[in-house]
Amino acid sequence: MRALISVTEKKDVEKLARGLNELGVEIVSTGGTYKKIKESGVDVKEIEEITNFPEILDGRVKTLSPYVHGGILYKRDDENHKKTVEENNIKDIDIVVVNLYKFEESLKSNDIDNIIENIDIGGPTLIRSAAKNHKDCIVLTDPSDYDEFLEKLENNQVDLEYRRYLAMKAYSLTAYYDSVISRFFKDLTKKESEYKTYGLRKIEDLRYGENPSQKASLYEDTYAKGLLKDIEILHGKAMSFNNYNDLNIALELAKELGENSCVALKHQSPCGAAIGENAFDAYKKAYEADSLSIFGGIVALNGVVDEKTASMMSEIFLEIIAANDFTKEALEILSKKKNVRLIKVDLSKDMVEEDVKYLEGKVLVQDTDSKEDDFEVVTEVKPDKKDIDDLKFAMTVVKYTKSNAIVIVKDGKTLGVGCGQTSRIWALESIKNNHPDVDFTDSIMSSDAFFPFDDCVEFAHKIGVKSIIQPGGSIKDKDSIDKCNEYKMSMVFTNNRHFRH
Repeated sequence: MRALISVTEKKDVEKLARGLNELGVEIVSTGGTYKKIKESGVDVKEIEEITNFPEILDGRVKTLSPYVHGGILYKRDDENHKKTVEENNIKDIDIVVVNLYKFEESLKSNDIDNIIENIDIGGPTLIRSAAKNHKDCIVLTDPSDYDEFLEKLENNQVDLEYRRYLAMKAYSLTAYYDSVISRFFKDLTKKESEYKTYGLRKIEDLRYGENPSQKASLYEDTYAKGLLKDIEILHGKAMSFNNYNDLNIALELAKELGENSCVALKHQSPCGAAIGENAFDAYKKAYEADSLSIFGGIVALNGVVDEKTASMMSEIFLEIIAANDFTKEALEILSKKKNVRLIKVDLSKDMVEEDVKYLEGKVLVQDTDSKEDDFEVVTEVKPDKKDIDDLKFAMTVVKYTKSNAIVIVKDGKTLGVGCGQTSRIWALESIKNNHPDVDFTDSIMSSDAFFPFDDCVEFAHKIGVKSIIQPGGSIKDKDSIDKCNEYKMSMVFTNNRHFRH
């Protein structure tokens, strides 16, 4: 048997080469891999001895040869193939061990010429050839498979099923690799094609999905930006499917609200949100916004958790506390609770630019909801400076609340969040019903979409709301405007809807 080994990631390659050599496998290699195997004391031939041609074009061409691919691709049970390779003095290559240039790492350089040079050509070609002819040629692309492969080879257990498994891993690697390259050129050209690729790398299996009966795994889109990209879990038990799903929304909202903001989130919608003078003030206000629902929820703080804030946080059970950082004293306090997850996250990073939803055989892709709102005052009464701050705050919170959504705020703090209702008036009424003791006098109200009737304005006035912000766009907008004018309330149109489903 003969093996061709050409790897960028050289982990355990000497061990593999030695194991193959001990089993009587002849080894052929290239460049740095050849040097590493040779230095380990294992017999190895250079690729030129097979191709009868030197590496050229700074290594761009070294394995692209019929003496290589003929030896990989010919069918061992096809007489015509056998005759062809014999006539052309092509020798068998029975094992191909390849991984690829580190294209992703090259992206950090922002040097286009360097990035282009790190697009691997020979590696993917070798992998695809061997994977296609997996019945006759074994392909290895993952160093974690080396030990199992050597054991199977030694015990004559490399059957067709195992060969197909390795071929699957090989094609998964090349497909992933090409997806990253494709997205690089998409960003470079600012153009789209009819094909859209996402390369995902598995990070871990999760205990289960949304429910215990559902299997789940966590993958990373290594090309994309995002707030969750480089989070650091400082303490606590393993994250669940629902934890990641909820944390994502909490971080997005905290990012958009800005420094010294705090978001308490439960089941995909905020239950409390606030902007404070400092981290403690922001958390205290978010807690007070709904001290019942925050229990067992997720808190995202756009700031640093200090000792005072941590002490208050430790008074209740929280699933996750995520923040830009934690002081030493805060970590000591919060780490006493073994189950709470403490997560360090850089909220100054850019957020993703696409929203992707996988359906039953179809995939929806849209831009994220990042268009800047207008601020069109449509009533006789105008909001003052303080009202304007709260109106913008309320609209930001409602943007991250499940539709139909209504949010009521005052002084940079939510007083009530109505989410996920099939009627907009029900969303508003649920706030009052769920917070019977809250005084809504002189509060601000936001809606994620227009009012089809004036009933929400009527009810808002009844509980004390003084100003409303909404997208507008209903054929009955005038009814709501007139009702606001009647009650001396101000109303602002954003001309931008914020459904979140």
